[in-house]
Amino acid sequence: MPVAEKEWEDKVKGMLKAELKRRGVTYAELVGKLADIGVMDSEPNIRNKISRGKFTAVFFVQCLEAIGSPTLRLD
Repeated sequence: MPVAEKEWEDKVKGMLKAELKRRGVTYAELVGKLADIGVMDSEPNIRNKISRGKFTAVFFVQCLEAIGSPTLRLD
């Protein structure tokens, strides 16, 4: 895997984890919040996706929407 791709994966993973922490949302709570917007997934699967940093933009936006994060800073 090119180093640049790994760096991007680490960046988006860090952004999502930081937003979850900022809002005090655990992975278990995220599962419930995603279910509330019609996204069904298990806690282990979500934990693995985020841990690897390999998830779609759709999943990323679904998570932000589920936790009530209307904006995201990229810096």
